[in-house]
Amino acid sequence: MNKKAMIAWIVKLIFWGVIISFFWWVFSNNMFSQLTENPDQFLGLLSRHLQIVLISSSLALATAIPAGILMTRKNYQKYEWLFVNTANLGQTIPSIAILALAMGFLGIGIQAAILALYVYSLLPILQNTIAGLKSVNPAAKDAALGMGMTPGQILFKIELPMAANSIIAGIRTAIVLNIGTTALAYLIGGGGLGVWIFTGIQLFDNTYLISGAVPVTLLAVTVDQLFRLLQFFMVPKGIRLAQKAAVNAV
Repeated sequence: MNKKAMIAWIVKLIFWGVIISFFWWVFSNNMFSQLTENPDQFLGLLSRHLQIVLISSSLALATAIPAGILMTRKNYQKYEWLFVNTANLGQTIPSIAILALAMGFLGIGIQAAILALYVYSLLPILQNTIAGLKSVNPAAKDAALGMGMTPGQILFKIELPMAANSIIAGIRTAIVLNIGTTALAYLIGGGGLGVWIFTGIQLFDNTYLISGAVPVTLLAVTVDQLFRLLQFFMVPKGIRLAQKAAVNAV
């Protein structure tokens, strides 16, 4: 085992040691008492949390991917700076400020939370879609054109499959960030698991804090792993091997 692999193993062991110690402390001190004593309330908060994430992320996907495709077409490339810089505002402005601005337009409630998180999710998907499509080898597109494929066929059969790795990575990043940031929706009356997290902070009560924060963390980790799996199956094997070889060569 070389030095790099040994360091990686040591880091993993330390990481798992911290995780096991944390959950031992949580269970031995009954820190999930709110979750076990109020399961209906927990399911209601979890349902609202997922609702905000699903709607805001779906809207971001429906906007950012078509926009990213459009920005890589010859006639629209000149507008890329405008779209990217506009989407960049959602990441540059602090998430709390976005929530406050959305609340100014839509008032207190779930609508403001969805709008704020939609804006917050745009940039990773848009940037990765543009980067993925730009990384497609022009020779592959020329060959497809020479075979008589239409622009639409080249997009769906050549460009999107070859850019899938980058696009899914952007989606994964956006949704995982979204799951964590949705906890802030509580501050503008949006509900979600942030209700227990902020109640725990205000009351200095770890049972509320842990019962809210741990499910949010586990949800983010689970979604991240599911998208990694999706990434593995959707990206053609040849492209995965070529990209891995390129990374190892750096």
